[in-house]
Amino acid sequence: MQDINKEFKPSSWAINNKVAVFVLTLLLAIAGTNAYISLPKESFPDISLPNIYVSVIYPGTSPKDMENLIVRPIEKECKNIAGVKKIKSSSLQDYCNVVVEFNSDVNIEDAKQKVKDAVDKAKKDLPKDLKNDPEIIEINFSDLPVMQVNISGNYDLSKLKEFADDAKDHIESLKEIKKVEIIGALEREIQINVDMIKMQAANLTMGDIQRAVQSENLTFPGGSVRMDGISRSLSVTGEFKNTDQIGNLVINSINGKPVYLKDIARVIDSFHEQQSYARLDHNNVITLNIIKRKGENLIESSDKIVALMDDIRKNDWPKDVKVVLTGDQSEQTRTTLHDLINTIIIGFVLVFVILMFFMGTTNAFFVALSVPLSMCLAFLVMPALGFSLNMIVLFSFLLALGIVVDDAIVVIENTHRIFANGKKNIVEAAKLAAGEVFLPVFSGTLTTLAPFVPLLFWKGVIGKFMFFLPVTLIVTLTASLFVAYIINPVFAVQFMKPHKEHDVNRDKKNLKRSLIFFGLAILLGYSIDFGVGNFGIVALLLYLLNHYWLRFVIKRFQENSWPKFQNSYRRLLVWCLHRPAMMMISTFLLFIGSLIMLGARNGGVSFFPMADPNFVYVYTSLPVGTDQSYTDSVTHIIEDRVYKAIEWPNPIVKSVIANVTVSVTDPQDEDQGDYPNKSKVTVAFVEYGKRDGVSTLQYLSKIRESVKGIAGAEITVAQEQGGPPVGKPVNIEVSGDNLDDLVTNSRGLKRYLDSLKIEGVEEIRSDLQDHKPQLVVNIDRERANREAISTYSVGNEIYLGVLGTDISKYRDQMTTII
Repeated sequence: MQDINKEFKPSSWAINNKVAVFVLTLLLAIAGTNAYISLPKESFPDISLPNIYVSVIYPGTSPKDMENLIVRPIEKECKNIAGVKKIKSSSLQDYCNVVVEFNSDVNIEDAKQKVKDAVDKAKKDLPKDLKNDPEIIEINFSDLPVMQVNISGNYDLSKLKEFADDAKDHIESLKEIKKVEIIGALEREIQINVDMIKMQAANLTMGDIQRAVQSENLTFPGGSVRMDGISRSLSVTGEFKNTDQIGNLVINSINGKPVYLKDIARVIDSFHEQQSYARLDHNNVITLNIIKRKGENLIESSDKIVALMDDIRKNDWPKDVKVVLTGDQSEQTRTTLHDLINTIIIGFVLVFVILMFFMGTTNAFFVALSVPLSMCLAFLVMPALGFSLNMIVLFSFLLALGIVVDDAIVVIENTHRIFANGKKNIVEAAKLAAGEVFLPVFSGTLTTLAPFVPLLFWKGVIGKFMFFLPVTLIVTLTASLFVAYIINPVFAVQFMKPHKEHDVNRDKKNLKRSLIFFGLAILLGYSIDFGVGNFGIVALLLYLLNHYWLRFVIKRFQENSWPKFQNSYRRLLVWCLHRPAMMMISTFLLFIGSLIMLGARNGGVSFFPMADPNFVYVYTSLPVGTDQSYTDSVTHIIEDRVYKAIEWPNPIVKSVIANVTVSVTDPQDEDQGDYPNKSKVTVAFVEYGKRDGVSTLQYLSKIRESVKGIAGAEITVAQEQGGPPVGKPVNIEVSGDNLDDLVTNSRGLKRYLDSLKIEGVEEIRSDLQDHKPQLVVNIDRERANREAISTYSVGNEIYLGVLGTDISKYRDQMTTII
């Protein structure tokens, strides 16, 4: 009666309904496998920073004016938003950005809307001639490029641009792709190049030309008119069809004689000044940066893009168009996932083999079965949690591998103990065994999970990144309880047999039945998938190994080696128990000694382990205001040095890519703006398994040494960042209200830190950029007023004459007129 009271009711119900549990187990395995296949595969968790990025483009404006005219009004309104942790801004030539950092518990969508509302309030204080509204961006690292498609060939850039546009349209049609950015292409434009002397002789201004073109190049709706009982729409069409029509446009008349645009300007069908450059392995290319949608499968996206580009290149484009895919993030993700999955499988096999020596083959199989079943349960839960299958999740599975079997070991071993003494049949033994150990096992699982619970409440970006680890462990270990108390007892009742002496005839019958079963399973496996069939063959070989050799080795271990070890351990334990004082002192001395050894080693502390680089980035920054063409010429010099440092061509180097203006910042940095004074050279290495043991770390040092000594250029050489995006190891921010004081103090601080020569600091860099040369036009207001000329008129003429502007659209492929 006492034993019956110890039963665990869910386990007893499962044992009494074995068929239902077997069906449930099969469905669980199938559903879990399908869930694993359908889960998005990522390298790292897809997290959003609690930061909202406001960017404003205002061409022709100095950094100081950007600060006063745009940054300050936006900051003023954003400071009033609830939940804001910090606001920081950068003001550059023609461009500025404001980063609003919120507390980590703030909803990102709500934060973005609040910033948008604040910027709308600030618009009344912003310059009225802003061409584009401020752009509000949620900083999400899923918006970083996952692949680059490089298109090259014996064609001019305008023709390559047509191929790039075609590829862009096809790639963006994939549901996994958010957008595609084009780098290094020429943009067609109709240029109006004004002769200033002729224009002044005709007593015209740039504004006159602008207004004339804008007022003529129109399609104007005229409403509708009734004709013969039918309402017909009326449209006034005056759009230009060719450049001759633009040149023949009458701007004004002098003494009754018309002044045509062609009299004072040349109208040219040309291209916009090239804003960005891209090169692959010394050759000019047009690069497509491909950005994946959040939550989509990275590996599937990569496979679809590869297949799509192969199809386009073979069927739609000329044979001499070259397409090279670089920077494919799925390669590293695929390798990482496969390595971790293989590690999990190997760990499972090792757990199974170790358990065989202590529990026997049948019992070990019951226990090891809890590993895949627990993971299948976890895979089913993950879509509801919004989890992808990434490195942190798989690492959590690896960490849980040796823990999930603990519950099953206790239940199966207790069942075997009660059943082996001969007093209970297998059904009663299984029910009693589960009831006896439920509370100890349940409390043991809770104590295992307890240290991971605080990680659920970890704040900041790191907390978001590491959140996946405790959740995965909690789900997996909870699933192991279900498997241990619902599924394992049923399998024990069905397959656990009493120990019998070796019977040759029975072994032959069992072998025959097993071979038939494995044969059918292998045939079925190959009909499903080649890998499933191979797995069946491996399982058959393991069975034969156990049948003919391993079970006899296990028997000798259990009857000879293990009892000897137990006796030795018993003698050691008795010896220790009789000397408690010595053991306490020894334990204390061991603890002190371990602390001393840890301090003596002084291995340093790093946030995330850095392996051999897969990518080496060479970032170049020239003084603010540097033209992109000059930046490109400097980048050519850096490229040559990089090629020499890596001993190009090199079998372990996959590609060398150079970018100017676009994609020139750190891929993990929140600032992904376009900068004409910056460039980036990316050295991509082949996969780790194809490097033949060569360390890529040596090339990082060689490149760093090779690019030194380029006057006027700030050059940084770094490898890809591992782990979550946390920025630089040490950041010192100098804040205040007076810009001149900030400049002086930041320079003084930098000089002081440089003088300290701190060990381990490679170079101290400041993000202050104040070297932009500037010409200031001081207007004589009294004289200007006498001539009826306003400050706006002067500024607008200079703006149009020097910088130019988009004044209308030429409807032939929507080309801009300037």
